[in-house]
Amino acid sequence: MNGTIFLSFQDHFSARASEYSKARPHYPAALFEHLARLSPGRRLAWDCGTGNGQAATGIAEHFEQVIATDPSEAQLAESFPHTRVSYRLGQEKSSGLPDGSADLVTAAQAAHWFDLAAFYREARRVLRTKGVIALWCYGLCRISPQIDGLLSVFYVETVGPYWPPERHHIDAAYRTLPFPFEEFSFPPVAMEHHWNLHELASYLDTWSAVSGFRRKVGRDPLPPFIAAIEPIWGAPDEPRRIEWPLAVRAGHV
Repeated sequence: MNGTIFLSFQDHFSARASEYSKARPHYPAALFEHLARLSPGRRLAWDCGTGNGQAATGIAEHFEQVIATDPSEAQLAESFPHTRVSYRLGQEKSSGLPDGSADLVTAAQAAHWFDLAAFYREARRVLRTKGVIALWCYGLCRISPQIDGLLSVFYVETVGPYWPPERHHIDAAYRTLPFPFEEFSFPPVAMEHHWNLHELASYLDTWSAVSGFRRKVGRDPLPPFIAAIEPIWGAPDEPRRIEWPLAVRAGHV
């Protein structure tokens, strides 16, 4: 990054960008299909805080062009290529798009890091009349009652003190974020994968709180947790269904 443009950027993920792109769950097609139906057109979308483009590539299945911005060069270096997605280095306050040019603006698992006032000003500027803005997030996954109970203890008690403070917005399903738009209800939607125990561990390894625990405490909290759930899981290479309900806030300008 150059100059002082990105000094306020809170970077919790660049150091693990490669693992993040491989280990994070992917959003369901139904999410993007519904957003496309709600949008006044399908010419241009802006995905802000795109990371490695997990949302941008899904949006691109329904839009002619997607501008995907992120302040992390490392994340963009691991982005998923798509012929209709243009990746750009940038923060939430400046999309580089013309006034009234976008049909859809999105922020996937990112809005809690934003200067929301600046982001909303930019979204209003670039969205066309009745353009759609959508923010979404996901918290703890669901696997089975026994595993979920242990995972909750790991999340809240073991690594809980090492989450950045912005994490509380995710725990509140983004209801704590201001959303000054004509909000409408969104149908229930969830991510779903069938992962083995190693794949689950790789995902948990991307948690910023796990990294924070290692830095502050000087040991790794993940192996003891994986060892604790392995007897419940069964064969480590046996896939299990894992679900992440999405919390979506969407509205018109």
